[in-house]
Amino acid sequence: MQATDRYPLSGVTVLDLSHVYNGPYATLLMALSGARVIKIEPHTGEHLRSRGDMGGADLPFAMLNSNKQPITLDLKSERGKELFRAMVAKADILIENFAPGVMARLGLGAETLREINPRLVYGSSSGYGSDGPYKDFPAMDLVVQAMSGVINSTGFPDGPPVKSGAALCDFFAGIHLYAAVMTALYEREKTGKGRIVEVSMQDATYCSLASNYGMQHARGDDAPERTGNRHGGLGVSPYNAYETSDGYAVINSPGDHHFRAILDVIGRPDLKDDPRLSTRTARVQNVTLVDDLLTEWTRRHTKQQVADAMLAAKVPSAPVRNLKEVMNDPNMLARGSLQKVSHPGLGDVTLPHTPFSFKGLERLPLEPSRPLGDANREVVTGFLGLSDEEYETLRQDRVL
Repeated sequence: MQATDRYPLSGVTVLDLSHVYNGPYATLLMALSGARVIKIEPHTGEHLRSRGDMGGADLPFAMLNSNKQPITLDLKSERGKELFRAMVAKADILIENFAPGVMARLGLGAETLREINPRLVYGSSSGYGSDGPYKDFPAMDLVVQAMSGVINSTGFPDGPPVKSGAALCDFFAGIHLYAAVMTALYEREKTGKGRIVEVSMQDATYCSLASNYGMQHARGDDAPERTGNRHGGLGVSPYNAYETSDGYAVINSPGDHHFRAILDVIGRPDLKDDPRLSTRTARVQNVTLVDDLLTEWTRRHTKQQVADAMLAAKVPSAPVRNLKEVMNDPNMLARGSLQKVSHPGLGDVTLPHTPFSFKGLERLPLEPSRPLGDANREVVTGFLGLSDEEYETLRQDRVL
């Protein structure tokens, strides 16, 4: 492991029991902020690792598990539980995203573990939280998108609801889980006592539909359920993805001065005093006119030409890019938030770094995700201080 003593979470040890996207993203942020993250998996590996045999999951696993120490541990065996309790006694943070009650049924519930280590910050995340009428509902990102209104709000007015292409609920929950744990860690520095925190995917997603809720409040049953690429609250115009000669480009005009700049770009300054277009309210009322006006111009240019012309006039705009273009984004590569890495299992790949930028510190070098159980010996003999003979016994007994 790299020396991380200059980084904000230097000296912090995290036990990561989480799987797939939600918890692993929170612990990735911790690892790349300098924490030691010990990833504890069953002998078969966490769920995302096992999806790799179907194709397509190897890269997401690598994206979320850089700079972690993976160990295998049988938490259903008494000796495995003993080892885990010994780790808890030395840890600062524990993260899990099992269904509510799973850890308690193993005899490793939050209150039990905090008796071992009162300074422990115990962070958990689930679909709907550990109380309330939905607590026992199984939940994955798709399900929570449906329950949270994301799917019903996505798509065009004359079409069916569509799921978001991004796993929004998982990653919103992971971000909020990181924030909750860091808040509790700050409190612990003042009080000396840890805390149990939890984040539900449903709770973490709610505010992302703010514009849509605003329209629902204002219009009630008259509010359209889906607005396509137009503003979710139908409160801004232009605001859309406009057809170009080679794809689409988005243009957003949050202020009247932006629209006046747009008219200059498209060669229609004569319309600046048109009462149908002179204010945002008027443009919203005449949204079809606005979109037709822009589309007539954008269709004659490439998506990059549209974006370049608008950006030169300080109008928010971007080409609608495909994933290959995004994975080679020059801005993120220049900033180091995307990095080209030689991965021992995947070859040359592009992996994300933390979005956090700590001024005065270079980003920690990415250590590629490691094979299942690859850190067993270094954690058991290094972190826990057991002998090589004890390690071999644990391995032979299939505890590790």
